[in-house]
Amino acid sequence: MEGWKTLQTGIAGLNLGQSANKFAKGFTSSVQATKERLGQVSQEEITELPQEYKDLEARVDALRNAHLAMLKITKVYETEAYDYPVQVQESLSELSTNLGAGFQNFAATNLKGTPLSPGATSPRPVLEAPHKTLPHALTRASHSASQMLVSTPAGDSSKLGKALALYAQANETISNARIEHDSVVQQGYLHPWQTTLSTSINVAMKARQAVRTSRLELDAAKQSLKNASPARQEQARLEVENAEDDLVQKTEVAITLMKTVLENPEPLKNLNELVKAQLSLYSAAAEALSGVQGEIEELSVAAEGEYRKSRDH
Repeated sequence: MEGWKTLQTGIAGLNLGQSANKFAKGFTSSVQATKERLGQVSQEEITELPQEYKDLEARVDALRNAHLAMLKITKVYETEAYDYPVQVQESLSELSTNLGAGFQNFAATNLKGTPLSPGATSPRPVLEAPHKTLPHALTRASHSASQMLVSTPAGDSSKLGKALALYAQANETISNARIEHDSVVQQGYLHPWQTTLSTSINVAMKARQAVRTSRLELDAAKQSLKNASPARQEQARLEVENAEDDLVQKTEVAITLMKTVLENPEPLKNLNELVKAQLSLYSAAAEALSGVQGEIEELSVAAEGEYRKSRDH
């Protein structure tokens, strides 16, 4: 039992010693950083890092900033309604539709045998919320506008009504392509692009921070050696040597990690997926619109001819 207590005490003392040493190093590096920031340390007293390391730092910074610049814009693809007209108010009508369907389903289950209007208790599936994209909004608007025109007396002869129906048809195709586009962009570009930023680039940035901390600890140790009393000279010299070894090791690790990040082909592959998705969407849009544009132009020419003819009389 005494042996066990002695071991526990020894481990506690070791952990305490490690914590104290870590705290002391953190304090000295913080003091060193403050002195440098305030200009209390000459440039000659700051350890120079290898030029290769500094060049890699600049390249990794550029890569990180490039990722952030793209994400600032392309993160909109995470939200379906990024191009939806802000002035469109559909929430109330959508809510009333779903509430009506919800009441019918409730009545069919709970109000059997209760006198209600015919069909009131017929189960009706709750409609899915409509997609909120600009092509979907154009589809709904042009379809609705077409119905307004063709449902009037002699509406079947409305050329504008027919043209709007064709436009709705084209936009329905574009709407489907748009949903597919967003899915491909999210999976093939956006998610892996964000992963690269949050993993490999972030790991390299943390390795660089470790180098900076190690360099500060080394320069603080050099200052301690410079001001050490004769009795502490040997210990201070040993601390400088250990700090130098630590800096060399951490610099090598950071160089390796930064090179790995810069050589990673994934960002190019991800960007290619974005371009392919956009090409597919715009190709589908061009095909759908070109498919109806000729018919709409014929209706336009016919309407203009009829108008001129009526004016001549």
